[in-house]
Amino acid sequence: MTTPSPSSPSTDSPVAHAGSGPEIPVPAISAEHALFLDFDGTLVDIAQTPDGVVLPTGLVQTLARLHEALGGALGIITGRPLDQVDHYLAPLVLAVAGEHGAVRRAADGVLSNAPVPDLMRAIAAMDDFSRQHSGLMVERKGHGLALHYRAAPDLGPACLELANTLAAQQPGLVVLHGKAVVELKSAEVDKGRALAALMQSAPFAGRRPLFVGDDTTDEAAIAVAQQLGGTGIKVGEGASAAQARLASPQAVLAYLQAAAQALAPQPQAAS
Repeated sequence: MTTPSPSSPSTDSPVAHAGSGPEIPVPAISAEHALFLDFDGTLVDIAQTPDGVVLPTGLVQTLARLHEALGGALGIITGRPLDQVDHYLAPLVLAVAGEHGAVRRAADGVLSNAPVPDLMRAIAAMDDFSRQHSGLMVERKGHGLALHYRAAPDLGPACLELANTLAAQQPGLVVLHGKAVVELKSAEVDKGRALAALMQSAPFAGRRPLFVGDDTTDEAAIAVAQQLGGTGIKVGEGASAAQARLASPQAVLAYLQAAAQALAPQPQAAS
């Protein structure tokens, strides 16, 4: 299978207008696609805390059907650590790029890890800041550090200022500003690089990439998917370079369920 040339997304998805809110027609998922999905805000609604998410009924079963139908060319690209993805999607084991691509597990199970940045100063500063202000939560990851302010939205500007200051003090760190969270990570990793790396390995290589994500942190992967002749799909409101859009995680699930049904082997007619 050869990599197709860029083209406009088709409009033949049966759920192109599912759900409520802003939508731009999405391409039907075919057996020639490589499908990549963000997690929070895409497959599940964003919760008050990272461990508070609830998986929609039927999500894991739908992903399992798509994984089989696509010959294993289904991956998760997320800011979450890899073990959290495995926990929520068990018993399904997929190719995963966790922590924005700092940790990658290919479809054959081979792991790749980016160098771990020195976060000791940042950890101390964020811990101290969170103790001084209620409603904040510091999330330590293997390769990054996140400061969540969903329970204290008024502190968003102060959290961003702190993260920017810490990044300026340590070369090699950059700030990601997502939905009610700021995160420090290595400048050498992002979701776009993660998608490009996975696309070089089986069974993704030579396919047309589809990436579905909801946040500003997903824009790098949206851009790379489209540069490789595929489609980026934005979930929800907000500016995006994506060529297509779905309204919500509920619309994403409907989209995936329709694809799983369409790609399922058809029963042979009795002779």
